[in-house]
Amino acid sequence: MEEHVSGLSKIKSRFGCEKDGADAQFYSPLTLAYIGDAVYDLIVRTVVVERGNRPVNLLHRTAVRYVNAGAQAALIGALADDLTEEETAVYRRGRNAKSHTMAKNASVEDYRKATGMEALLGYLYLSDRFDRILELIGIGLEKTGIEL
Repeated sequence: MEEHVSGLSKIKSRFGCEKDGADAQFYSPLTLAYIGDAVYDLIVRTVVVERGNRPVNLLHRTAVRYVNAGAQAALIGALADDLTEEETAVYRRGRNAKSHTMAKNASVEDYRKATGMEALLGYLYLSDRFDRILELIGIGLEKTGIEL
């Protein structure tokens, strides 16, 4: 029987990142948000593509409905009761981080909540807990009524 090796482990191994890698809890919240944004975007794009082969412009417009500060703020708001203490602490660190950028077409509050959500996803990804990422996104989508 073949042992399951995560995608993160494969990336680290292939590109020599296993040595001196910092524990996810030691990354800055904005660094966690940086990688978390990419993880969330990849999940949404994967679902959008798997739902049908369409012109790229239509795929992009569909994905943008879910990968924006407003949608992410709604998602994390719906997840408040489902987060562990550890996850809540990471989310708050991300939400409260001082960013020097602002999202287009988003309130400051939504942008900060979205940054917190991205930090949480980045933390879970770098902690090799992809199943928990999928679980939380699924719960959030279900609770908000958002359908990918």
